[in-house]
Amino acid sequence: MFTYFVHRVLIMIPTLLVISILTFVIIQLPPGDYLSNQLEELRSQGESASAMAKIAFYREQYALDKSPIEQYALWMGFWPGPNGFSGLIQGDWGQSFAYDLPVKEVVGDRLGLSFLINFSTILFIYIVAFPIGVYSATRQYSIGDYGFTLIGYLGLATPNFLLAMVLLYYANVYFGVSIGGLMDDKYINQPWSFEKAMSVVDHMIVPVIVIGTSGTASMIRRLRANLLDELQKQYVTTAKAKGVPRLKALIKYPIRMSLNPFIADIGNLLPDVISGSVIVSMVLSLPTVGPLLLEALRNQDQYMAGSLLMFLALLTVVGMFVSDVLLAVLDPRIRLSGGATK
Repeated sequence: MFTYFVHRVLIMIPTLLVISILTFVIIQLPPGDYLSNQLEELRSQGESASAMAKIAFYREQYALDKSPIEQYALWMGFWPGPNGFSGLIQGDWGQSFAYDLPVKEVVGDRLGLSFLINFSTILFIYIVAFPIGVYSATRQYSIGDYGFTLIGYLGLATPNFLLAMVLLYYANVYFGVSIGGLMDDKYINQPWSFEKAMSVVDHMIVPVIVIGTSGTASMIRRLRANLLDELQKQYVTTAKAKGVPRLKALIKYPIRMSLNPFIADIGNLLPDVISGSVIVSMVLSLPTVGPLLLEALRNQDQYMAGSLLMFLALLTVVGMFVSDVLLAVLDPRIRLSGGATK
Protein backbone atom coordinates (compact mmCIF):
# COMPACT_ATOMS: atom_id res chain seq x y z
CA MET A 1 0.00 0.00 0.00
CA PHE A 2 2.85 2.39 0.77
CA THR A 3 4.31 1.73 -2.68
CA TYR A 4 0.93 2.52 -4.20
CA PHE A 5 0.74 5.81 -2.27
CA VAL A 6 4.16 6.86 -3.52
CA HIS A 7 3.29 5.80 -7.07
CA ARG A 8 0.07 7.81 -7.09
CA VAL A 9 1.69 10.92 -5.60
CA LEU A 10 4.41 10.80 -8.24
CA ILE A 11 1.74 10.53 -10.93
CA MET A 12 -0.18 13.50 -9.50
CA ILE A 13 2.75 15.87 -10.01
CA PRO A 14 3.15 15.49 -13.81
CA THR A 15 -0.65 15.31 -14.15
CA LEU A 16 -1.05 18.74 -12.56
CA LEU A 17 1.85 20.04 -14.66
CA VAL A 18 0.18 18.92 -17.89
CA ILE A 19 -3.14 20.40 -16.74
CA SER A 20 -1.42 23.72 -16.01
CA ILE A 21 0.02 23.80 -19.53
CA LEU A 22 -3.35 23.03 -21.11
CA THR A 23 -5.06 25.62 -18.89
CA PHE A 24 -2.55 28.29 -19.85
CA VAL A 25 -2.83 27.48 -23.57
CA ILE A 26 -6.65 27.61 -23.49
CA ILE A 27 -6.65 30.94 -21.65
CA GLN A 28 -4.17 32.36 -24.17
CA LEU A 29 -6.14 31.24 -27.25
CA PRO A 30 -8.47 34.29 -27.51
CA PRO A 31 -6.70 37.28 -29.11
CA GLY A 32 -5.47 39.98 -26.76
CA ASP A 33 -5.83 40.06 -22.98
CA TYR A 34 -7.60 42.10 -20.32
CA LEU A 35 -4.91 44.78 -20.13
CA SER A 36 -4.61 45.28 -23.88
CA ASN A 37 -8.40 45.58 -24.14
CA GLN A 38 -8.43 48.11 -21.30
CA LEU A 39 -5.61 50.06 -22.90
CA GLU A 40 -7.51 50.38 -26.17
CA GLU A 41 -10.62 51.47 -24.30
CA LEU A 42 -8.69 54.12 -22.34
CA ARG A 43 -7.12 55.45 -25.52
CA SER A 44 -10.51 55.73 -27.20
CA GLN A 45 -11.86 57.64 -24.19
CA GLY A 46 -8.83 59.92 -23.92
CA GLU A 47 -7.99 58.90 -20.37
CA SER A 48 -5.01 60.24 -18.45
CA ALA A 49 -1.47 58.98 -18.90
CA SER A 50 -1.40 57.72 -15.28
CA ALA A 51 -4.01 55.03 -16.03
CA MET A 52 -2.06 53.92 -19.08
CA ALA A 53 1.16 53.90 -17.04
CA LYS A 54 -0.49 51.58 -14.50
CA ILE A 55 -1.46 49.15 -17.26
CA ALA A 56 2.08 49.28 -18.63
CA PHE A 57 3.40 48.53 -15.14
CA TYR A 58 1.20 45.43 -14.85
CA ARG A 59 2.27 44.22 -18.29
CA GLU A 60 5.89 44.44 -17.27
CA GLN A 61 5.42 42.95 -13.80
CA TYR A 62 3.57 39.88 -15.05
CA ALA A 63 5.61 39.49 -18.26
CA LEU A 64 2.58 40.00 -20.47
CA ASP A 65 4.86 41.63 -23.00
CA LYS A 66 7.07 38.51 -23.11
CA SER A 67 6.73 35.24 -24.97
CA PRO A 68 4.06 32.70 -23.90
CA ILE A 69 6.74 30.39 -22.49
CA GLU A 70 8.09 33.14 -20.26
CA GLN A 71 4.58 34.08 -19.16
CA TYR A 72 3.83 30.46 -18.23
CA ALA A 73 7.08 30.06 -16.30
CA LEU A 74 6.41 33.25 -14.37
CA TRP A 75 2.78 32.30 -13.64
CA MET A 76 3.80 28.89 -12.30
CA GLY A 77 6.73 30.32 -10.33
CA PHE A 78 9.56 28.42 -11.98
CA TRP A 79 11.55 31.60 -11.54
CA PRO A 80 10.69 34.69 -9.48
CA GLY A 81 9.10 37.61 -11.22
CA PRO A 82 9.70 41.32 -10.71
CA ASN A 83 8.34 43.19 -7.71
CA GLY A 84 8.05 40.10 -5.53
CA PHE A 85 5.68 37.99 -7.67
CA SER A 86 6.56 34.38 -6.74
CA GLY A 87 4.12 32.29 -8.80
CA LEU A 88 1.42 29.70 -8.32
CA ILE A 89 3.52 26.87 -6.86
CA GLN A 90 4.65 29.20 -4.07
CA GLY A 91 1.12 30.27 -3.21
CA ASP A 92 1.03 33.57 -5.13
CA TRP A 93 -2.11 33.53 -7.30
CA GLY A 94 -1.26 36.77 -9.04
CA GLN A 95 -3.31 39.91 -9.63
CA SER A 96 -6.93 40.20 -10.71
CA PHE A 97 -6.78 42.98 -13.27
CA ALA A 98 -10.57 43.38 -13.35
CA TYR A 99 -10.78 43.97 -9.57
CA ASP A 100 -7.30 45.56 -9.27
CA LEU A 101 -6.69 43.31 -6.26
CA PRO A 102 -4.67 40.16 -5.57
CA VAL A 103 -6.59 37.05 -6.62
CA LYS A 104 -6.44 35.68 -3.08
CA GLU A 105 -8.29 38.71 -1.72
CA VAL A 106 -10.99 38.45 -4.37
CA VAL A 107 -11.67 34.72 -3.99
CA GLY A 108 -10.95 34.38 -0.27
CA ASP A 109 -14.49 34.66 1.12
CA ARG A 110 -16.03 33.10 -1.96
CA LEU A 111 -13.92 29.96 -1.58
CA GLY A 112 -15.17 29.49 1.97
CA LEU A 113 -18.81 30.01 1.01
CA SER A 114 -18.41 27.77 -2.05
CA PHE A 115 -16.92 25.02 0.10
CA LEU A 116 -19.77 25.35 2.60
CA ILE A 117 -22.48 25.14 -0.07
CA ASN A 118 -20.84 22.34 -2.03
CA PHE A 119 -19.98 20.26 1.04
CA SER A 120 -23.61 20.58 2.15
CA THR A 121 -24.75 19.62 -1.35
CA ILE A 122 -22.60 16.48 -1.35
CA LEU A 123 -23.98 15.48 2.06
CA PHE A 124 -27.49 16.09 0.74
CA ILE A 125 -26.82 13.89 -2.31
CA TYR A 126 -25.44 11.03 -0.23
CA ILE A 127 -28.03 11.22 2.56
CA VAL A 128 -30.98 11.29 0.13
CA ALA A 129 -29.67 8.99 -2.61
CA PHE A 130 -28.46 6.13 -0.41
CA PRO A 131 -31.71 5.13 1.39
CA ILE A 132 -33.85 5.72 -1.72
CA GLY A 133 -31.52 3.64 -3.89
CA VAL A 134 -31.51 0.77 -1.39
CA TYR A 135 -35.30 0.93 -1.01
CA SER A 136 -35.89 0.91 -4.77
CA ALA A 137 -33.57 -2.05 -5.29
CA THR A 138 -34.93 -4.18 -2.45
CA ARG A 139 -38.53 -3.44 -3.42
CA GLN A 140 -38.22 -3.62 -7.17
CA TYR A 141 -41.41 -2.84 -9.16
CA SER A 142 -43.27 -1.71 -6.04
CA ILE A 143 -45.31 1.47 -5.96
CA GLY A 144 -42.51 3.18 -4.05
CA ASP A 145 -39.95 2.05 -6.64
CA TYR A 146 -42.05 3.45 -9.48
CA GLY A 147 -42.60 6.68 -7.58
CA PHE A 148 -38.91 7.23 -6.84
CA THR A 149 -38.04 6.28 -10.42
CA LEU A 150 -40.41 8.96 -11.70
CA ILE A 151 -38.93 11.53 -9.32
CA GLY A 152 -35.45 10.51 -10.44
CA TYR A 153 -36.28 11.01 -14.11
CA LEU A 154 -37.82 14.40 -13.34
CA GLY A 155 -34.69 15.37 -11.43
CA LEU A 156 -32.45 14.37 -14.33
CA ALA A 157 -34.63 16.10 -16.93
CA THR A 158 -35.17 19.41 -15.11
CA PRO A 159 -32.36 21.96 -15.58
CA ASN A 160 -31.05 23.27 -12.27
CA PHE A 161 -31.39 26.91 -13.27
CA LEU A 162 -35.05 26.37 -14.26
CA LEU A 163 -35.81 24.79 -10.90
CA ALA A 164 -34.07 27.72 -9.19
CA MET A 165 -36.21 30.22 -11.10
CA VAL A 166 -39.41 28.34 -10.25
CA LEU A 167 -38.54 28.27 -6.55
CA LEU A 168 -37.63 31.95 -6.63
CA TYR A 169 -41.00 32.79 -8.16
CA TYR A 170 -43.16 30.71 -5.82
CA ALA A 171 -41.24 31.75 -2.70
CA ASN A 172 -41.73 35.39 -3.60
CA VAL A 173 -45.35 35.23 -4.83
CA TYR A 174 -46.88 32.83 -2.31
CA PHE A 175 -44.69 33.33 0.76
CA GLY A 176 -43.29 36.81 0.22
CA VAL A 177 -39.80 35.51 0.91
CA SER A 178 -36.69 36.39 -1.08
CA ILE A 179 -34.42 33.34 -1.27
CA GLY A 180 -31.71 35.01 -3.35
CA GLY A 181 -28.26 35.59 -1.93
CA LEU A 182 -26.60 33.70 0.88
CA MET A 183 -27.74 35.85 3.79
CA ASP A 184 -30.10 38.71 4.64
CA ASP A 185 -29.00 42.10 3.37
CA LYS A 186 -28.59 43.48 6.89
CA TYR A 187 -25.79 40.96 7.62
CA ILE A 188 -23.69 41.77 4.53
CA ASN A 189 -20.26 43.21 5.47
CA GLN A 190 -21.11 42.68 9.15
CA PRO A 191 -18.99 40.62 11.59
CA TRP A 192 -20.00 37.00 12.07
CA SER A 193 -22.55 36.27 14.77
CA PHE A 194 -25.02 33.52 15.60
CA GLU A 195 -27.82 35.39 13.85
CA LYS A 196 -25.71 35.84 10.70
CA ALA A 197 -24.77 32.14 10.71
CA MET A 198 -28.45 31.14 11.03
CA SER A 199 -29.30 33.47 8.16
CA VAL A 200 -26.71 31.69 6.01
CA VAL A 201 -28.18 28.31 7.00
CA ASP A 202 -31.69 29.46 6.08
CA HIS A 203 -30.55 30.73 2.69
CA MET A 204 -28.56 27.57 1.95
CA ILE A 205 -31.56 25.23 1.92
CA VAL A 206 -32.84 26.16 -1.54
CA PRO A 207 -29.40 26.25 -3.27
CA VAL A 208 -28.47 22.87 -1.81
CA ILE A 209 -31.73 21.30 -3.00
CA VAL A 210 -31.47 22.90 -6.45
CA ILE A 211 -27.80 22.06 -7.07
CA GLY A 212 -28.08 18.57 -5.58
CA THR A 213 -31.22 17.49 -7.44
CA SER A 214 -29.61 16.14 -10.61
CA GLY A 215 -26.71 14.54 -8.73
CA THR A 216 -29.13 12.83 -6.34
CA ALA A 217 -31.26 11.49 -9.19
CA SER A 218 -28.33 10.02 -11.09
CA MET A 219 -26.82 8.53 -7.93
CA ILE A 220 -30.13 6.83 -7.07
CA ARG A 221 -30.29 5.22 -10.52
CA ARG A 222 -26.74 3.90 -10.35
CA LEU A 223 -27.01 2.61 -6.79
CA ARG A 224 -30.28 0.85 -7.63
CA ALA A 225 -28.77 -0.79 -10.72
CA ASN A 226 -25.62 -1.91 -8.88
CA LEU A 227 -27.53 -3.29 -5.91
CA LEU A 228 -29.98 -5.19 -8.16
CA ASP A 229 -27.00 -6.77 -9.89
CA GLU A 230 -25.44 -7.81 -6.58
CA LEU A 231 -28.71 -9.22 -5.21
CA GLN A 232 -28.87 -11.67 -8.13
CA LYS A 233 -25.46 -13.18 -7.45
CA GLN A 234 -24.86 -16.62 -6.04
CA TYR A 235 -23.44 -15.56 -2.67
CA VAL A 236 -26.72 -13.80 -1.80
CA THR A 237 -28.70 -16.95 -2.61
CA THR A 238 -26.29 -18.99 -0.48
CA ALA A 239 -26.66 -16.58 2.44
CA LYS A 240 -30.44 -16.87 2.26
CA ALA A 241 -30.24 -20.67 2.08
CA LYS A 242 -28.08 -20.72 5.24
CA GLY A 243 -30.69 -18.70 7.09
CA VAL A 244 -28.66 -15.50 7.44
CA PRO A 245 -31.02 -12.70 8.53
CA ARG A 246 -32.12 -10.63 5.56
CA LEU A 247 -30.86 -7.32 6.91
CA LYS A 248 -27.46 -8.77 7.82
CA ALA A 249 -27.12 -10.48 4.44
CA LEU A 250 -28.04 -7.23 2.72
CA ILE A 251 -25.66 -4.97 4.62
CA LYS A 252 -22.62 -7.22 4.86
CA TYR A 253 -21.97 -7.74 1.15
CA PRO A 254 -24.49 -6.47 -1.46
CA ILE A 255 -24.72 -2.90 -0.16
CA ARG A 256 -20.99 -2.82 0.49
CA MET A 257 -20.22 -3.87 -3.06
CA SER A 258 -22.81 -1.43 -4.45
CA LEU A 259 -21.19 1.55 -2.79
CA ASN A 260 -18.42 1.65 -5.39
CA PRO A 261 -20.07 4.43 -7.44
CA PHE A 262 -20.47 6.54 -4.28
CA ILE A 263 -16.74 6.26 -3.57
CA ALA A 264 -15.58 6.46 -7.18
CA ASP A 265 -17.48 9.73 -7.67
CA ILE A 266 -15.57 11.57 -4.94
CA GLY A 267 -12.94 12.65 -7.46
CA ASN A 268 -15.47 14.20 -9.83
CA LEU A 269 -18.31 15.23 -7.55
CA LEU A 270 -16.84 18.35 -5.94
CA PRO A 271 -15.45 19.94 -9.14
CA ASP A 272 -18.68 19.05 -10.97
CA VAL A 273 -20.79 20.65 -8.26
CA ILE A 274 -18.65 23.82 -8.29
CA SER A 275 -18.52 24.20 -12.08
CA GLY A 276 -22.07 22.96 -12.64
CA SER A 277 -23.62 25.44 -10.22
CA VAL A 278 -22.46 28.55 -12.10
CA ILE A 279 -25.85 29.35 -13.65
CA VAL A 280 -27.69 28.46 -10.43
CA SER A 281 -25.39 30.78 -8.48
CA MET A 282 -26.10 33.59 -10.93
CA VAL A 283 -29.88 33.02 -10.75
CA LEU A 284 -29.87 32.90 -6.95
CA SER A 285 -27.24 35.67 -6.59
CA LEU A 286 -24.89 33.42 -4.64
CA PRO A 287 -21.40 34.85 -3.92
CA THR A 288 -19.57 31.66 -4.91
CA VAL A 289 -16.57 30.82 -7.09
CA GLY A 290 -18.61 29.71 -10.11
CA PRO A 291 -19.81 33.14 -11.34
CA LEU A 292 -16.38 34.58 -10.56
CA LEU A 293 -14.73 32.00 -12.84
CA LEU A 294 -17.21 32.69 -15.63
CA GLU A 295 -16.62 36.43 -15.32
CA ALA A 296 -12.84 35.96 -15.36
CA LEU A 297 -13.01 33.85 -18.53
CA ARG A 298 -15.22 36.38 -20.30
CA ASN A 299 -13.01 39.31 -19.27
CA GLN A 300 -9.77 37.43 -20.07
CA ASP A 301 -8.63 38.07 -16.50
CA GLN A 302 -6.01 35.39 -16.95
CA TYR A 303 -4.56 35.12 -13.44
CA MET A 304 -8.00 34.89 -11.88
CA ALA A 305 -9.23 32.32 -14.42
CA GLY A 306 -6.02 30.28 -14.39
CA SER A 307 -5.83 30.11 -10.60
CA LEU A 308 -9.47 29.01 -10.25
CA LEU A 309 -9.12 26.38 -12.99
CA MET A 310 -5.98 25.00 -11.35
CA PHE A 311 -7.81 24.92 -8.01
CA LEU A 312 -10.55 22.79 -9.60
CA ALA A 313 -7.92 20.56 -11.20
CA LEU A 314 -6.24 20.07 -7.82
CA LEU A 315 -9.58 19.11 -6.27
CA THR A 316 -10.12 16.55 -9.03
CA VAL A 317 -6.67 14.96 -8.77
CA VAL A 318 -6.72 14.77 -4.98
CA GLY A 319 -10.32 13.52 -5.03
CA MET A 320 -9.42 10.73 -7.44
CA PHE A 321 -6.55 9.70 -5.17
CA VAL A 322 -8.83 9.61 -2.12
CA SER A 323 -11.53 7.67 -4.00
CA ASP A 324 -9.02 5.05 -5.19
CA VAL A 325 -7.74 4.50 -1.66
CA LEU A 326 -11.26 4.21 -0.23
CA LEU A 327 -12.24 1.80 -2.99
CA ALA A 328 -9.33 -0.43 -2.05
CA VAL A 329 -10.52 -0.46 1.56
CA LEU A 330 -14.18 -0.97 0.68
CA ASP A 331 -13.90 -3.61 -2.04
CA PRO A 332 -11.49 -6.52 -1.46
CA ARG A 333 -11.71 -7.40 -5.15
CA ILE A 334 -9.63 -4.35 -5.94
CA ARG A 335 -5.95 -5.16 -5.63
CA LEU A 336 -3.36 -2.43 -5.36
CA SER A 337 0.26 -3.19 -6.08
CA GLY A 338 1.86 0.17 -6.77
CA GLY A 339 0.61 0.29 -10.35
CA ALA A 340 1.71 -3.25 -11.25
CA THR A 341 -0.56 -6.26 -11.65
CA LYS A 342 0.79 -9.54 -10.39
